[in-house]
Amino acid sequence: QVQLVESGGGLVQPGGSLKLSCAASGIIFGLMTTGWCRQAPGKERELVASITSTPTTNYVDSVKGRFTISRDNAKNTVYLQMNSLKSDDTAVYFCFATSSSYTYWGQGTQVTVSS
Repeated sequence: QVQLVESGGGLVQPGGSLKLSCAASGIIFGLMTTGWCRQAPGKERELVASITSTPTTNYVDSVKGRFTISRDNAKNTVYLQMNSLKSDDTAVYFCFATSSSYTYWGQGTQVTVSS
């Protein structure tokens, strides 16, 4: 059974930092493209960052220079380091892992940026 379990979300002030983690079981992250999407209230889910098996990273323009995605293959875990957080970053963040045939999703973790 495949499970992706996120952690690290919470409430942070503007300008602050958070680090999200996503631990997987049942699949091997290092063989897949993994990453993070987010969904704010009333908005569509958007891709925030991804990392391939090579690994090659990709970011949405709005987080470039502020967010860093990384993966620890030994721990089968992907991370999202988020710095200089803004109120627009407030959303539920979902971890995903995708192959050519299927995409797996975590349950989501809430990130709220507010003073």
